[in-house]
Amino acid sequence: MTAIAANLQAVRDRIARAARAAQRSPDDIVLLAVSKTIPAERIAEAHAAGQQAFGENTVQEAVEKITNLAGLPVLEWHFIGPIQSNKTGAIAAHFQWVHSVERGRVAERLNAARPEGLPPLNVCIQVNLSGEATKSGIAPGGEMELAEIISRLPRLKLRGLMAIPEPTSDVAQQRRRFARLRSLKDGLVARGHALDTLSMGMSDDFEAAIAEGSTIVRIGTAIFGTRKK
Repeated sequence: MTAIAANLQAVRDRIARAARAAQRSPDDIVLLAVSKTIPAERIAEAHAAGQQAFGENTVQEAVEKITNLAGLPVLEWHFIGPIQSNKTGAIAAHFQWVHSVERGRVAERLNAARPEGLPPLNVCIQVNLSGEATKSGIAPGGEMELAEIISRLPRLKLRGLMAIPEPTSDVAQQRRRFARLRSLKDGLVARGHALDTLSMGMSDDFEAAIAEGSTIVRIGTAIFGTRKK
């Protein structure tokens, strides 16, 4: 077993334990391997170990890897980084998911650029739970108006919410922030939006996210190791 395969198995085991502790099924939680800065050959190695969903946050790097790995079966690409307006065409053409929609204008550009031959692009609204100036995302409360805009765009499918809370080792604080995102999602569902996704939790806090209802955990370091800057 390769190091990446062993890491993947260890992460899957942690997900299963966290799910059981929350009285949830591990099958309800998608493991998204965050592969930004990771070479294509290491992504292929993870794919050989059974990983199918990968997350990227830089368009040019991602498109090159998507092209190089196009021959691999059942590969799903998620864009998880900040979205520049001039990159919406490439994102709409190459990805199946976008987790980081924060503006109506960006949603409209993604909708216009989504090729007709592809199914609607799955999108999540990114919420800046901690109010950090360095983080992308709409302020809590703004998701209502943005959800209404997205729901009117036929080439997009609104799936849920995403957040990257401020890092903390305080598990109770982790859970409070994730619970807030879940509450925002519940508010949208109560307004008639059929949402099924909470993209929250990373290598250091995904157990707390699972306890609060996460359906996609975004794991990079625990799978691929520390990245070179």
